[in-house]
Amino acid sequence: MKVYNTLTRKKEEFKPLVPGQISMYVCGPTVYNYIHIGNARSSIAFDTIRRYLEYKGYKVKYVSNFTDVDDKMINEAHAEETTVPKLAEKFINAFLEDTTALNIEPATLHPRATHEIKEIIAFVQTLIDKGYAYESHGDVYYRTKKFKHYGELSDQNIEHLEEGASEHINDEEQNRKEDPIDFALWKAQKEPDEIAWDSPWGKGRPGWHIECSVMSTKYLGDTIDIHGGGQDLEFPHHENEIAQSEAKTGKKFVNYWLHNGFVTVGKDQEKMSKSLHNFVTVHDILKEVDPQVLRFFMASVQYRRQINYSAENLQQAATILDRFKNTLVNINYRLEDDTPSKDSDELAKAIAKTNEKFEVAMDDDFNVQNALTAIYDLLPIVNANANAEKADKKSLKLFKDKLSAWLLVFGIDTEKLCSQSAGSNDEIDQLVKKRDEARKKKDWATSDQIRDQLKEMGITIQDTPQGTRWTRDLKLRN
Repeated sequence: MKVYNTLTRKKEEFKPLVPGQISMYVCGPTVYNYIHIGNARSSIAFDTIRRYLEYKGYKVKYVSNFTDVDDKMINEAHAEETTVPKLAEKFINAFLEDTTALNIEPATLHPRATHEIKEIIAFVQTLIDKGYAYESHGDVYYRTKKFKHYGELSDQNIEHLEEGASEHINDEEQNRKEDPIDFALWKAQKEPDEIAWDSPWGKGRPGWHIECSVMSTKYLGDTIDIHGGGQDLEFPHHENEIAQSEAKTGKKFVNYWLHNGFVTVGKDQEKMSKSLHNFVTVHDILKEVDPQVLRFFMASVQYRRQINYSAENLQQAATILDRFKNTLVNINYRLEDDTPSKDSDELAKAIAKTNEKFEVAMDDDFNVQNALTAIYDLLPIVNANANAEKADKKSLKLFKDKLSAWLLVFGIDTEKLCSQSAGSNDEIDQLVKKRDEARKKKDWATSDQIRDQLKEMGITIQDTPQGTRWTRDLKLRN
C-alpha cells in the first residue's frame, strides 16, 4: 500500500509502527455551529480511509478531537447569550447526529480541549523549560525560529513567513512577542467573565494548536502513523503541531501526513467556507438529500481531489448508487426463486479479478474512482447471469457478499440500501400487473405509458425471464 505524504510530497510505502495496528489522528471541528459539507468532506474522507484499513485487517485506533473553546466559541456564545460549555454541548450533539446519518464510524476517542487543561498546561510548561516557549503578559508563545524544521510540511520559507506575519499583527501583539512569527500556546483572559482556567501564567485558556499536540501524544503516543485533516490545516495548524510536539518529545511526531481536498461550489468552483458565506450545512442538506446519496457522492472522489458540490453531481451519484442497488435487488430475487442453479467458473473468476482491481486501486493512495470503476464494470456480467434461465447462484451469493464489503468501505450499508426497495405497494403492484397484461396483448403503447407513469413515481421496471420486477429509485428528496 502506498500513501501520499504531504511532508515529503510523494507517495510512500505504508508501514505502520506496529504490524497489524494503526494509530490515526484527524482534526475535528470547532463546535460553534453546524458543520458544513466542507467539514463533512474531511470526516467522510478519513472515515473511508479508516474503513479500508479495517477492510484490510488492520486494527485502527482513531482519535478525532472537538475544539470546544477558542475565540469563535467565545464570540458565538456571547452572541447567543449562552455559555461556551452549553454552546459546545449543543453542536457536539449536532455533529454526532449528522455524522451518524452519514454512516461515519464513531472515533475510538473524541477528546475535548476543555477536558485536557491539566495536560495542556503541563505540555506548555515543558516547552518553556526547554526554551521553546516564553511567557509575556499572561500569554505564552512558541519560539518558532528555534525549531529548525518549521515550514517543511507546508513547503514555506520561514523568512517569508516572518515578513508576512509582521504585516498582519497589531502593535500591542507585536510588543508581547519576541518575533512576529511566534504563535500562542496559552492566551490570557481578556474579560472578567471570559471562560478561563488557572495556570502558572495567570488565568487563561489554551491556544488552538496546542490541544491537538496534547491529545494526539496523550492518546496515541509520541509518534503516530497517520495524521489527517483538510488542506487548509497544513499551515499554520499542522505546521505548529509538528513544532510543538517534536520540541517537547524529541521524536518524530507523524510518519504520514494526509490532507483532503476542498469542496467547491458554483461555476467558478469557489472554495466552500464559513468565512466566505457560501456554505451549506449538513444539518440543512439532509432535509433535502438522502444521506446515503450525500455520503456516496463525497466518498466516491479520491480524498486529495477537489469536490464540486452541485445538484447535478449529487444526482449522478444517486444514479450510480441506484445501479448497485438494482443489481443487488435483482440478485436477491434470483437467490430466492426456485429455478435451478448452474455452476460456472466464469462469474467467480470475474469477481476475483474485480476484487484484485479494487484492492490495487485502493492500495494506490485510496484511489476510489478506479476502485468503483472496477466494480461498476462487473455489473453487466452479474446482471446477465442473474437474468439467465439457469443462474450461477453460488457466484451470485459471492458477489453479493463482496459488493457489501466493497461498498461498506464507502460507508454504504447494502441492507439499508436495498430496504428502500423492499415491501409492496398496492398502487405500484396494480400498475405493474396492468402493464404485464398490456404486454401479453402486445399493446405496446399502453405498456410504455405505464412504464413512463411508474418512472415519474420513481419506480424502475425490470423485465426478466423470471417475471417483472420493480425497484424504487434513489433520488434527491423534495
